[in-house]
Amino acid sequence: MDKRVITVLGSTGAQGGSVVRALLDQNYWQVRAVTRNARSLAARRLAEAGCAIAEADLNTPDTLLEALRGSYGVFAVTNFWDPATRMGEFEQGRNLVLAAKDAEIQHFIWSTLPDYQALSGGKYPVPHFTGKARVDREITYAGFRHHTFVEAPFYFQNFLTIHAPRKSPEGRDLWRYPADKEKCRFPCGDIADLGRIVAAAFNRPESVGGGEHLALASDYLSWQDLVDILNAQGHRLDYERVSAEEYDRFFSSAKEFRQMMAFWEENHYFGPDGPTKIAQANDLIKGHLTPFADWARKHMPPRP
Repeated sequence: MDKRVITVLGSTGAQGGSVVRALLDQNYWQVRAVTRNARSLAARRLAEAGCAIAEADLNTPDTLLEALRGSYGVFAVTNFWDPATRMGEFEQGRNLVLAAKDAEIQHFIWSTLPDYQALSGGKYPVPHFTGKARVDREITYAGFRHHTFVEAPFYFQNFLTIHAPRKSPEGRDLWRYPADKEKCRFPCGDIADLGRIVAAAFNRPESVGGGEHLALASDYLSWQDLVDILNAQGHRLDYERVSAEEYDRFFSSAKEFRQMMAFWEENHYFGPDGPTKIAQANDLIKGHLTPFADWARKHMPPRP
């Protein structure tokens, strides 16, 4: 029998890439990877791995229907930080929802995040969370046969890029943030594990296809916890708290990150239902997630 098609948006990125790998590993679905450039090296590698390739752009609604046509399900994620996200995540998400309804998608899985601005009564505006959260209602009202929301934590992979420790003048590695190193706690996870949650959700729509929120978190840690884990593995890492004014000058979107961490000091990263969201995801995949200590041992060896 022909395999049913799952179309993956964001297939060349961290989340979409993890979903593609998990679905291919199952060998149960035909994976259609959507990319803005079907001739790119990343697209060619996806084709070599066994994906069908479709070219579409979330900013151009007319391209989406053909990319989705004939699919049973779709996984979708938007990227606030991509310069090509010129119309905004809410507008991109709404475009996709409309196209998915026209394409008669049966199971829509959306990567979302809590609306910190709404949850904090406007105290902590974090646009890269709010834009995704606003799409949730569009999906719910669209009336898909099944729909599921997944939520990503603070990726471990961030510690290799924008949140990598920097060298101090004394030669030690250093994290410098405006947050309290004990009070600022947040869920962490290997983004590769998100794909396993999504694949399991497509396999069990009767259990999690009624608008459930599934949140990835293998650990819930403070900055001090992270320092202690890494130093136990041979790192020489310190944490320094800096003022809000100083941190806001670190990079262009630093103020948004500061407000995000301030929310974490007062609230659960995934909102008031955070523990339930994490428990539902863990139950779906039997809790087989990568702990930070194991991931760091492999991917963050101490510097010489």
